[in-house]
Amino acid sequence: MFHKIYNNLRNFFTSLLGAITFYTIIPLPNHWPKNFQSIAHWSPIIGLGIGGLLGIGDILLNWIGFPVTVRSALIIGLGIYITGGLHLDGVMDSADGLGVSDSQKRLQVMQDSVTGAFGVMAGVMVILLKIIALSAISDHRDWSLMVAYGWGRWGQVNAIAFYPYLKPTGKGAFHKQYLKVPQDVLGGLMGLWGITGVFIALNSDQWKLGLMVTGIGMAIALGVAAWFNHRFGGHTGDTYGAVVEWTEAFILCLLSIYRA
Repeated sequence: MFHKIYNNLRNFFTSLLGAITFYTIIPLPNHWPKNFQSIAHWSPIIGLGIGGLLGIGDILLNWIGFPVTVRSALIIGLGIYITGGLHLDGVMDSADGLGVSDSQKRLQVMQDSVTGAFGVMAGVMVILLKIIALSAISDHRDWSLMVAYGWGRWGQVNAIAFYPYLKPTGKGAFHKQYLKVPQDVLGGLMGLWGITGVFIALNSDQWKLGLMVTGIGMAIALGVAAWFNHRFGGHTGDTYGAVVEWTEAFILCLLSIYRA
């Protein structure tokens, strides 16, 4: 019995460490064991963690005295740095693929290491949308970052779980192989609902905002994943990244309406 508990705990932590290593550039000791087989289900939690780190950074920059626009640009830049540009690269490659009318050549274009004009425009658009939207958010910016980055990665989990993977191999293929449905989809939801529950508990007058962001955030995450599936006929590792980034951008835009 104790051996089973030990193995379960070991698998839990090695999987978490593998997810941190894969999705971020946060350095972990090389001798720590890491399991990369079942890391996709951690991505919404990783997103919440990244959003929390960015929220702390935003508080520090505000304390130093940076104006809101500069703070927002630095925070979005820090988010790209923490992830190593992993998902932003997917935005650009996916946009280059969409710029090709011949669906048979799209995957070839997306695999090309040279970024085309469509990719550059899409990358710039995502970054600008995030900076401008975050600049318009005056209160609860830390929570806003957490839910945006969390729902973005939950959208990715849905893309992995419910849509075909278009390549026999690739950096995203192993995610689908080891994802458990519906457990891993529901697990991410629990984390996201939990953080919203904490927000509502601490800000009881903002309960409508919390519930609204939960409902619409889920809809945006599902909608973006479905849109890319419709355009490509499935997903690749690049479109997984695009789902993350566009969902984050749209949720920040939504929050800017309510000055959350």
